[in-house]
Parts: sequence; C-alpha cells; structure tokens
Amino acid sequence: MTTREDCAALDAADPLAAFRKEFALPDGVVYLDGNSLGALPVRTPERVRRVVEEEWGRELIRSWNDAGWFEQPYRLGRRIAPLVGAAPAEVVVCDTTSVNLFKVLSAALRLRPGRRTVLGDAEAFPTDLYIAEGVTGLVEGARSALIRPEELDRHLDGDVAAVVLSHVDYRTGELLDMPGITARVHAAGALMIWDVCHSVGALPVGLDAAGADFAIGCTYKYLNGGPGSPAFLYVAERHLAAGPLQPLSGWFGHARPFAFEPGYEPKPGIGRFLTSSPSLLGQAALGASLDIWERVDLAEVRAKSLALTDLFVSLTEDLDGVEVATPREHARRGSQVALRHADGYPVVQALIERGVIGDFRAPDLMRFGFTPLYLSYTEVWDAARQLAEVLESGEWRAERFSRRGEVT
Repeated sequence: MTTREDCAALDAADPLAAFRKEFALPDGVVYLDGNSLGALPVRTPERVRRVVEEEWGRELIRSWNDAGWFEQPYRLGRRIAPLVGAAPAEVVVCDTTSVNLFKVLSAALRLRPGRRTVLGDAEAFPTDLYIAEGVTGLVEGARSALIRPEELDRHLDGDVAAVVLSHVDYRTGELLDMPGITARVHAAGALMIWDVCHSVGALPVGLDAAGADFAIGCTYKYLNGGPGSPAFLYVAERHLAAGPLQPLSGWFGHARPFAFEPGYEPKPGIGRFLTSSPSLLGQAALGASLDIWERVDLAEVRAKSLALTDLFVSLTEDLDGVEVATPREHARRGSQVALRHADGYPVVQALIERGVIGDFRAPDLMRFGFTPLYLSYTEVWDAARQLAEVLESGEWRAERFSRRGEVT
C-alpha cells in the first residue's frame, strides 16, 4: 500500500510542482472538481482589472483597435491550437459550447447534402443531445439518432451525415479512440465532430493527426478560464473554403463588417464561424490562464494525470460499497475517476464538509477530477483517506446529508 511518505517523495520529484503557485487555492481544501470548474489563476484578477480600468475605462472605444479587441478571438484561438493539435488558423475562441456545436453541426449537414442522420452518444452531456435535436429539427427529413459508441459501426450507413462524440465521457472519464473512430466515420462517408471539453488541458489532443472535421470545447474546466469563459471551435482547413457553412451569419463574421452591406458575405477562413462581438472580459481571464499553458509540457501533464488517477484508484477500489467505473487501461482513461456507490450523493456531501471537493452525477456516480498543474500526490492520498473515513464512520447517513440536491 502506498504511504503518505511515498506520495511526499513523488511530490518532491514532480516536474509540474512549480505550477501550483500559479493558482489561488483555498487553505484546507483538496480540490477534485477541476473537471467541472478549474481553479483561479493568480494572474487573472490583474488581467481583468487592466481590461476594465485601462482598456475600457480610460481608452474606451479606441481599445477595439489599440488594445486589439477585434483580433482577440483569433489570437486566443492560435494559443489554444497547440493544446488540441491544430494549426493556428483552424481554431477561434467565441460564444459558448452549445452555440458552437450548433454552428459546426449545421455546417456538417450542409457539407453532406442528401444525408439526413446525425449520430450521437445516448449518454453524452445533455447539451450535445439537445443541440443535435434542435439542428436536425430545422432540416426537413433530418433526424438525430442516439447510440452508444461501441454500437457505432452497425449504425454507419449511407444516410449518416455526421457523428458527434465526446472525447472523454463526462460521467465515467472513459477516453475514446479519436483516430480510430474518425477513420471509421470517414470510411462511411460521414463527418466527425468531437467534443473535447473534458480532454483539452488534461491530455494531448490531436485533432489534425486524427483527421477530425470539426470540434468544440470549453475553457472553464482544465484550462481554468473561469465560470462562463468563452468556448472555442475547430474547423479542419479543408472545410474552410466551402462557402457560408454556418447559419448564424452575424455582423462579426461578415467579410467587410464596416461596409454595412445588406447582404451577408462570410469572412475568409475560420472567421466565418464568428457571429457577434467577443466577450472581452471573459477572454481576458482566459488569456491569463493561457499564459500558464504556454509553458506547460502536455506529455508531463498526461504522465502525472495517469499517475494521480492510478494512485486514487489503488487507494479506493477496495472500499466498502465502491465500484470503480473509470477504465483501468491508460489508453481508455481521461483525467478523472468515477466511483459508483449506492449512496453517492450524501457521501460526496460529507466529503465536501471535510474539505474534499468532488461532485456527483445521478444515479450513483461520485466524480473526482485530477488537475496535474495544481494537485499533489499527498492531496490525493489525503482525499482517499477522507473517503475511507466517511464510509467507515457512516457519517454520510446524517440527516444534513440526506436531502437530494444539485452538486455542480
């Protein structure tokens, strides 16, 4: 059994340990929910203050040009591109994950005229399901079909226009084979859309290498952009000259916005996927976090992520009433561990009261996210010990934990 002293030795040798000081972490808390909302980088308040007080407060409208506000969606996209294995001109930061999925899914249907089926994972994060339902509802004869990834091959027929899957399952942390699945989808003549919300910043993502067509992702989880921070989208270069692909033809995506023309002509390149003015305060916060990510070795992030999750699994797999729902194989695991427990909700609440913050997903999954930039091995050991004590003591049965509610 690994001891706390063993974990302290791992911390002393950790090549990522220096990044911990880049984040504002409250004392007495072991934060295992970075897969839902990342911690605050210490540079973010100053960056946002500068935009508010100087760029907006003093320079006013001149900042659209002088501070580069117009170029911010592209600039941030170029900075995210290496994190998802994309070329700089294939990524832009804008809008929300849901809005961006609407745009790229609409584009995929336009690129596959005559095909009317969109396949999605029946257990995906609900926004992916709802948006697919909404988009297909706007196209006569189109339909959204829900399957499980392991059933994909028998559903890939000549009517499938696009497949939408999450790279990492938000519930169990299962990592899908991006290159293999993309190749199979292409062999059937369909287009592949990846949701990388739970993988960007947690492990190397290779969109170009896998041959992906489109991708969408958020920046408030492992990228630490802050609550409600802007999302991003990826479009493979080969699709960027195909005409006005996306239907949200707003002013910011016009080729000549200041010509104020009545007809719409899309910007060249990735700019055609812009719709409206950027959320500049949110983008400022994201920029502060990306300052950190530009100094990070993703291979080291992945190695530590696997070591942290291995450690947590080994310390919790034999606890009474617990079943590990996350794949044990490294090639099939993201950066979280999901444990099944019949009374998972009150157990998580009892842990939170002890300062170990995870979360719960119905009906029985306790989720624990592992963020290598600011999480230590000793904290993982401590969290596992607290979970063991909660289960052994039965304190989760207390009345204050019995009321069902939402855990973010």
